[in-house]
Amino acid sequence: MMEGTAQPDSNRCVEIATTAALKRMIAPGVLAVGAPPVVGFLLGPAALGGMLGGALLGCVLLALTMANAGGAWDNAKKYVEKGNLGGKGSEVHKAVVVGDTVGDPFKDTSGPSMNILINVMAIVSLVIAPLLG
Repeated sequence: MMEGTAQPDSNRCVEIATTAALKRMIAPGVLAVGAPPVVGFLLGPAALGGMLGGALLGCVLLALTMANAGGAWDNAKKYVEKGNLGGKGSEVHKAVVVGDTVGDPFKDTSGPSMNILINVMAIVSLVIAPLLG
C-alpha cells in the first residue's frame, strides 16, 4: 500500500476505530449513570444536589474552554494560511495544522458532549429522587 500498488481497506479502519471508541466509552458512561445513585444513596439528597451543582459548573466551564480553544486553534490555521507568520508550508503552518486537528473535535464534539453528560446525570438523579426519601 505504501508503494501505491494496493487499495486501502477503509471499512476495516473505520471498524477498528469505532470498536475502540465504543470500548473506551463504557467507563465514562457507567460513571455518568452510576455516580448519582451512589452519591444519593450513600450520602443523601443534599450531597446529590451538591454533586449535580459541581458537575454542572465543571461541565459548563470545560465546555466553554473546549469551544473557545478549538475555535482559536481553527482560526490560527486560517490566519497563517492567509500568509501571516510564514504562510503555508512553514514550520508555523505545520504546527497550526496539528492544532486545528485537535481543535476541530474539541469545539465540535468534546465541548457539546458536556451538555449530554450533565443531562444524563440530572435525569438519573430525578429518577432516583423518590427513592431517597
